Amino acid sequence: MVLKRFAELSTPLVADACMRAGVGLRVAPAGVVGVVPGGRVAGRVLPVRHYGSVDVFLEAYGAAAPGDVLVIDNGGRTDEACVGDLAVLEARAAGIAGVVVWGLHRDTPELVEIGLPVFSYGSLPLGPLRLDGREPEALATARFGPHLVSAADAVFADADGVLFVPGARLDEVLETAAGIARTERSQAERIRSGDTLRRQTSFEEFLERRAADPGYSFRQHLRRVGGAIEE
Repeated sequence: MVLKRFAELSTPLVADACMRAGVGLRVAPAGVVGVVPGGRVAGRVLPVRHYGSVDVFLEAYGAAAPGDVLVIDNGGRTDEACVGDLAVLEARAAGIAGVVVWGLHRDTPELVEIGLPVFSYGSLPLGPLRLDGREPEALATARFGPHLVSAADAVFADADGVLFVPGARLDEVLETAAGIARTERSQAERIRSGDTLRRQTSFEEFLERRAADPGYSFRQHLRRVGGAIEE
């Protein structure tokens, strides 16, 4: 299960792993946060586009597999909340692991009580006052910022934000992220024990090499010495 594999990781680690593995980064625009601080979720994308009515969510739930994450495309709108307590309760009943919204939510106290991870750009009391025409792709793809996602993708969300990874590269990315995590944990423990990061990364050597070769980057150096500060 994707969420179980994500338990010891984070979105920054997954992002670094994508860069190391050459997987194109699809990171949501900054500002998406969990309704409950510290919440996190990961799973296959269950895409849906919102047009002003909850019916499209209910239809999407019929195709959900346990552990899917509902990714709602509401165009990043800030003039309405597109999801609330009843839709989230029904999502939980359908076996969905969490909800990620390109837009706003409402019913915050009820969502906290329900406990299903919900990520959005914030809350607003007002629900939709519109009913737009439905696109053929309503249940096939969802936009999230500049990115288009589908059930062929996995989504990861935590306190640092949201990103998407192609399902076909998921195992590779998660294995790479786990390796980076091990390296970073080791580096952190060594810093706490008095072995500075500058010494661990042979920073003086880097400065000398850069002086001789201005094109020598710190990222190149880190890869040569086995560091994992940045990609």
